[in-house]
Amino acid sequence: MSDPWDGPAGQGTRSRGARVPRQRGAEPDDARPPGGRAAARAASRARGGRRSRRARPVRRGRRLLKILGISLSLLIVVTAGAGWWFYEHLNGNIHSVSLDGKGGTEKADGFGRTPINILVMGSDGRTSATDCKLGGGCSKTGVQTGSNADVEMVLHISADRSNATVMSIPRDTMTQVPACRDSESGQSTNGYYGQINSALQYGPACQVATVHQLTGIPIDHFVKLDFSGVVKMSDAVGGVSVCVSDDVYDTYSHLKLSKGTHTLKGVAALEFVRSRHGFGDGSDLGRTVSQHIFLSAMIRKFKSAGTLTDPAAVYHLADAATRALTVDDGLGTVKKLISLADDVNKVPTKRITFATMQTAADPGDSDRVVVGPGAKSLFATIANDQALTTGSGKKSAAASATAKARSGATASAVPAAGIAVTVENGTGITGRASALATALTGQGFSSATTTANAPSPAGSTSLTYGTGDKAAAQTVAKALGLPGSHLRQGTGSGLTLVIGSDWPSGTSYPGGSSSPAPADTEAAVGGAHASTADQARTCAKVSPYKTVTYGGVPMTPSQAYAAARNKPDSDA
Repeated sequence: MSDPWDGPAGQGTRSRGARVPRQRGAEPDDARPPGGRAAARAASRARGGRRSRRARPVRRGRRLLKILGISLSLLIVVTAGAGWWFYEHLNGNIHSVSLDGKGGTEKADGFGRTPINILVMGSDGRTSATDCKLGGGCSKTGVQTGSNADVEMVLHISADRSNATVMSIPRDTMTQVPACRDSESGQSTNGYYGQINSALQYGPACQVATVHQLTGIPIDHFVKLDFSGVVKMSDAVGGVSVCVSDDVYDTYSHLKLSKGTHTLKGVAALEFVRSRHGFGDGSDLGRTVSQHIFLSAMIRKFKSAGTLTDPAAVYHLADAATRALTVDDGLGTVKKLISLADDVNKVPTKRITFATMQTAADPGDSDRVVVGPGAKSLFATIANDQALTTGSGKKSAAASATAKARSGATASAVPAAGIAVTVENGTGITGRASALATALTGQGFSSATTTANAPSPAGSTSLTYGTGDKAAAQTVAKALGLPGSHLRQGTGSGLTLVIGSDWPSGTSYPGGSSSPAPADTEAAVGGAHASTADQARTCAKVSPYKTVTYGGVPMTPSQAYAAARNKPDSDA
């Protein structure tokens, strides 16, 4: 049966007289509104109006999507702008100074990789009201100018980033300070013999040059912190956990702690790293060891889970670091500092070795020290990019026999320690003779090696030897990478190295085949109080000597702690 609405071609038709069958649930005919077609059209328009009102939420939804899209775009722009502002803000915090090539240049290894050597300095400067308050000593002078590098550490990161060495140089070390001029203050010196930390008075580049001259280690960069910088950094990491072997009260740095483990922030952290009367023998030597304990703990915290994954923590850390540091222009951007942090982060804590330069008493002043015999081996391991730990983190024990085997069969029968060289500067470049002489003594040649200016400028480097000294000259030439064609036999005695303009920089002759014999790493760590950054249970040893006074009475730091019962502890 066909549907009565179907017509030809599927179009609905209806005869004039036919009635549409009523469907169940439909409205009865008498319920239709009167008015015929006009009424129907009005009703249709009314229904259309209702359809129009139903469409409004769709248009509102489209408007909301549009607003949301605009808002997201604005958010992206604002976020990008904030990121750029943050980056520029951090860059603006950094104060950088040029080294002007004062620290020498590192050589790449056979794979083109280059080690990194950074001099980390802690300044004792009271150059602001904040540092005067933290460091004291400004009651009569007020804010001061100039500063000393009371903390000096050479941070060496190996070319392959598998290991690192941190070598502290005691501030009381006596050495030759070269001619320097501070580009910022205008302070200058023609050079002098004095305490190593005093070189900072002539600018960070002068301190770098002094350490380079003393050790023969090329120094690529420097990082300097003042008192307030230590406070900011320790606060930014949320405190540093340290342990002391006994009750301690250093009445000079004001550090007061009970026996055991403490988390130190702010001023308490500064008191700990400044304490020289509280630990060891009460001298700067004991202080370097406690500083190594503090830095080891800080490194472990940096590497611990969560420290560098919390955006807020990272911001505060980055802001504090860039505000706290003065660096060379090679580290003068956030990008470069991040790259450096990444290089340090690649080194496992068990392969980060802390050591203190070996010293001997200064014959002319019992309160000062000079470079000790073992220090030359320690310098050489760093300069030669040798690890002081094995892959397992144990101390490397390369003996002298191994070094001799590696140096080749043509080595002279004359030991390096018995060979003294007169090094003459024929280049006109200040400090060249000192740099080469230091490099030689750093490789174990005699401390009787001396420096001088050549009688006249020299275009080519030469090594002149006296009768019977040829073998010794060959040993020197091998150590410096100097080709045999530069050796000359003279009529006098001894060895004289004249540095020509063909060797303007570096401690290995350009294009030469220098392959320095590996240093004896066992000797390098001997007497250096060596430790590694993974040693979390090491406590700073409180001095058993009467190194402090309380109430005018000499006491040990532990006795002073007991006597000062009413004084709060530093971490209280």
